[in-house]
Amino acid sequence: MKAVTWRGINEIGVEDVPEPTIINDHDLILEVGLSATCGSDLHLVGGYIPAMRAGDVLGHEFMGTVAEVGAGVTRHQVGDRVVVVSFTSCGRCWYCKEGLFSLCDNGNPNPGITEALWGQSIGGCYGYSHAMGGWAGSHARYIRVPYADQGAFAIPDGVSDERALFASDAAPTGWTGAHQAGVRPGDVVAVWGAGGVGQMAARASMVMGAERVVVIDRYANRLEQVRTHIGAETLDYEREDVLGELRELTGGRGPDVCIEAVGMEAHSPGPQHLYDQVKQQARLQTDRPTAVREAIYACRKGGTVFTLGVFAGFVDKFPLGAIMNKALTLRGAQQHGHRYIPDILELMSRDEVRTEHLATHVMSLDDGPKGYQMFKEKEDGCVRAVFRPGD
Repeated sequence: MKAVTWRGINEIGVEDVPEPTIINDHDLILEVGLSATCGSDLHLVGGYIPAMRAGDVLGHEFMGTVAEVGAGVTRHQVGDRVVVVSFTSCGRCWYCKEGLFSLCDNGNPNPGITEALWGQSIGGCYGYSHAMGGWAGSHARYIRVPYADQGAFAIPDGVSDERALFASDAAPTGWTGAHQAGVRPGDVVAVWGAGGVGQMAARASMVMGAERVVVIDRYANRLEQVRTHIGAETLDYEREDVLGELRELTGGRGPDVCIEAVGMEAHSPGPQHLYDQVKQQARLQTDRPTAVREAIYACRKGGTVFTLGVFAGFVDKFPLGAIMNKALTLRGAQQHGHRYIPDILELMSRDEVRTEHLATHVMSLDDGPKGYQMFKEKEDGCVRAVFRPGD
């Protein structure tokens, strides 16, 4: 079958790969309907995430139709339309029972790499390197879904494919950030990054009762999406003094919650961007923490900073003194989507969460390299390139 694959640093290909088969009784085979690119995929493309191999199938945000089920699958049957959470989690270990699904003890069959990097292994993620399990990704006609009763969710009849697609990763990641950061009614929340995850973190904060939500970015089309489709306020960090504006709208205190949804390749208009970029490319640090630093400085005393953007290892010039002296709570997580997706789908069915606007460019798998190029360079206003394997 045809698939979009990682061929090397900054090299995306389209090639034939073997069709997946049922290996475990709890597997299902999904015929992929739609599969989206994600900002975290660009870290793979750029070579910043270890353990990629030539020929690995990319993609971790997807939905489709059940084509085959294992004998142990009880919640799904052939023909069901489902969305699949991007993390593979067993649902039975201690972490899953605590609702910390991305920390699953059994979802990553290759734990050694992340144990060496972070001290302990976390769960697996489709199409996200052999460090995260080596699971084949979703930019293909078919994909094997392990732990199917845990990770696949029936899509309500009134929810379109284009809307349901983003219940796989962008929306539950945003919900993870807002919920785990403890957003409360009346809070002021600032979100760095107006991509799919940032927009969903903003929407989640609003659903949870935040009084004001401000999203920070530099791309005019993404900021317009925030105002039009999310209903949040915006700041252009290349045109406005972000710290000054956030203090102004909070009576001098700063936001109660600051959510970073940018990740390890953050941009900055100042000289620190060149500094971070050179050190990252020289492998003197693995990640560029520009947005995290700004969030820490912006957050009110006693507030919470949450990192949703993907980080791999080590950063430089990290303001630990500000965290300690301002009494900040610093948290982070990969998404615990299993606990949020049912509620998100219900909100989608009531038009309280809309995501189809994120799919700015829908194309076939043959256009995989073009789609990633457009997404990486933000060409033609691309917010997300989405592949339709059936085309």
